[in-house]
Amino acid sequence: MAVQTEERRRWPLVAIIVVAIIIVITAFATFRTMPPRTISMATGPEGGAYYEIGKRYQALMARSGVQVRLVPTGGSVDNLALLRNPRSGVGVALLQGGTVPESGAPEIVSLGTVFYEPLWLFIRKEFQYAGLESLRGRKISIGTEGSGTRALSLELLKRAGYDAETMQLLGYSTQEAADKLLAGEIDALVMLASWESPVVRRLLADERVELAQFPNVDAYVALYPFLSKVVVPAGLGDMANNRPPANVGLFAPMASLVVRTDLHSAIQYLLLNTAVQIHSGPGIFQAAGRFPAAEAIDLSLSPEALQYYRSGRPFLQNYLPFWMASLAARLLVLLIPIIGLLYPLMRFLPLIYAWAVRRKLSRLYGELRYLEDAIPAHREKGDSGTMIERLDQLERQAAALRIPAAQTDLLYTLRNHIDHVRRRLAIDQNASIPSQA
Repeated sequence: MAVQTEERRRWPLVAIIVVAIIIVITAFATFRTMPPRTISMATGPEGGAYYEIGKRYQALMARSGVQVRLVPTGGSVDNLALLRNPRSGVGVALLQGGTVPESGAPEIVSLGTVFYEPLWLFIRKEFQYAGLESLRGRKISIGTEGSGTRALSLELLKRAGYDAETMQLLGYSTQEAADKLLAGEIDALVMLASWESPVVRRLLADERVELAQFPNVDAYVALYPFLSKVVVPAGLGDMANNRPPANVGLFAPMASLVVRTDLHSAIQYLLLNTAVQIHSGPGIFQAAGRFPAAEAIDLSLSPEALQYYRSGRPFLQNYLPFWMASLAARLLVLLIPIIGLLYPLMRFLPLIYAWAVRRKLSRLYGELRYLEDAIPAHREKGDSGTMIERLDQLERQAAALRIPAAQTDLLYTLRNHIDHVRRRLAIDQNASIPSQA
């Protein structure tokens, strides 16, 4: 039986190679699943409230190494369309409550509500306002096409029994409409804007216009779950001149921070952290800590948002910078199953290696037994030189074996057995010499 050539690669080397391959695969998988460094955020028209808030997100997230590309739009309706289009590249947006159709948008989830966005109605001071009927035939700006202001205004007017034929509904931007109202070119404007909007502050303080109240505010709030009621206190715009002269009730959708479902979870957590910094302070219509809030207005909350509102941001982000925390989290996710695989492998590797060593020795013992059994046959042929050569070859193969120190006794035992067969062959050879004389 021929002895197979001793393999040079040992089991520890194989283990090292396997571990190295696993590490390389882990590193590759880790970097492939890292958060993107740039995201696109749909806002609203440049200069509008959404756009200005988007700039705050842009500045704060840049500190964590994430660049936010702002995408100006006509408003919430356009924002929704961009989010629903996977080719647009937009992954996050601000969305006015009530924008999502009843059919839903399964590719979009919410990170929570972030601020109230009252619907303001400003009219020229010259004519007496006595409800929506007094606006019949008047020039009213209700926002540009694609804006949330226009969509909500049309819905509320329709509910009250008015349409474009009963009023001259115009589509100016917020700033343009404010300028035309103050110049007397239009009679009224409707706009969705937060209290912090410069246009709101400007119109509240100007004596040429008045803040008016939609009739039946409570009824609208009851009919539309996405609406809330807020009150503008008397004197809020200009206390010295008591503007407005009385409390004015407004209905206000809540704006939500929404994302595509495929946006990286770490980016969602970063957006939530940023939302806390931007929106958690006190305001005219809310106490400190009111926003961001775990409220699903039109869309369900993402799993990351639910986890965030239950237990805060991920543990590692409390102690590490964003990118280090993201890397560590990815490594933990990947290394836990790898460690679970390596532990039994490293535990059973010595046993496997010992079995492999014994298998190699068994082959050599099989060859040695074959040679020992063949001694009489070689003696008859007078071919002892061949036997000696094969024993020498067997001994060289045994010496070339790489065996761990704990099993060297097996190697020495084999070499002793080879010497025993060699001595037996010599004795047998000497015993046969007289018979040949």
